[in-house]
Amino acid sequence: MQMQQSMSRKGNCWDNAPTERFFRSLKHEELNDQNFRTKEAAINSIIDV
Repeated sequence: MQMQQSMSRKGNCWDNAPTERFFRSLKHEELNDQNFRTKEAAINSIIDV
């Protein structure tokens, strides 16, 4: 199975909008104002959601 990269014209942000929205929600809702001592602790916080 081959993957095909999706590219749109300059200024058209619809290709990556769902991904950007997901990471924006993750940062603001789950990770807001949290300090993690290790990378593993941060990963576990995301996985437990």
